[in-house]
Amino acid sequence: MTARTTAKNLAKVPAGVAKGQCLCGKVHVEIGIPARWAWHDHSWASRRAHGAAYATYVGCWRSRFRVTKGASVIAHFEDATTGDTRSFCARCGTPILYARKRARQMVNLPRALFDGRTGREPLYHIAVGEAPEWAYRGNALRPLKGYPGVMWEGPRRRKRSAPPDDVSFEL
Repeated sequence: MTARTTAKNLAKVPAGVAKGQCLCGKVHVEIGIPARWAWHDHSWASRRAHGAAYATYVGCWRSRFRVTKGASVIAHFEDATTGDTRSFCARCGTPILYARKRARQMVNLPRALFDGRTGREPLYHIAVGEAPEWAYRGNALRPLKGYPGVMWEGPRRRKRSAPPDDVSFEL
């Protein structure tokens, strides 16, 4: 998955480079910044691949992506239905790359791989209709007393039943 350096690629020198790595540090990647786009993916496939309510990706041209360390440690999974490929660190399991069959010139990387800026903020949400009912929906949070750093929504409020509109008394 390493992009080859050619005269054509040198003409596309990025404004900067964002460096990322997997959890165990065996795989290191770089992308030219600014990234092409960024988004939150709520789809079933991304939830399963990441084990989370949604995944946040940054996308870039394949020519602006390279593996700088650990290419031999990257394992690949191809979805038989879509032909999309997901790559991950074979040692720690961190998702590294998501490439769609219909757009092989582009690569999508989990935003969490990068500690620094990538040049794009994730402003878009994809497949929101597939989001599970248990996913956080932006409700107000407050600190949980006695647990520093833990936030919670608070107790679920029960709806009070409204008093009947038509009250009649018999005399």
